Amino acid sequence: MDTPVSPELLLMLLADARLPAAGHTQSGGLEPAVVAGVGADQVPEYIATRLATVTRVEAATAVVCLHQLRAGAELGPVEAAWAARTPSAAMRRTSRAQGRALLRLARRLWPRLPELGATPSRPMVFAGAASAAGLSPRLLASLVGYDDVQTVASASLKLLPLDPAVSTQWVFDALPLVDALAEEVRDLREPSAIPAAGSPQIEAWAEAHARGNRRLFSA
Repeated sequence: MDTPVSPELLLMLLADARLPAAGHTQSGGLEPAVVAGVGADQVPEYIATRLATVTRVEAATAVVCLHQLRAGAELGPVEAAWAARTPSAAMRRTSRAQGRALLRLARRLWPRLPELGATPSRPMVFAGAASAAGLSPRLLASLVGYDDVQTVASASLKLLPLDPAVSTQWVFDALPLVDALAEEVRDLREPSAIPAAGSPQIEAWAEAHARGNRRLFSA
């Protein structure tokens, strides 16, 4: 894609829930949360918790990776820092599965996509796409946060008896949290600056879910 396109339109493209980037196979951890008893009235709190923990780590990882790409630095330390801050093996596998699907798409859109390693995680691939597309670190962080919120909201329509307008309201209400997250991590440059903000309960649910054999989503 050599024709100049506005960053805002590219952001809309990459945030589109219809992308074949594995989001339709993931629930953002909502399925095991629902199995554990989380109801529709608690989903907004669940979204906020993810944004403050799991998604915060991924958004920060993406921003640091983007800065490293633009500086010509090694990416191995970024991936290692993300993995160290993502203690759930199931969540790491899910992120890398999403990364593979997103990488396939990104390479189609940007044939000169930078090299990201053998099995890059979702935030690393988002960073590669942002580098190729000319997105700013803040827009990249917003993309990671918004994509995560959309994943949970979309999955909720399959897991809970909902009016779609309700899940849309959840996304709308989470937008200030996404903005705040993007502002917080936009200037991070070193792998050591990625926050260690895990969520033990979400991680435990993900591990239990990975061992189950009756599920709609892989996570």
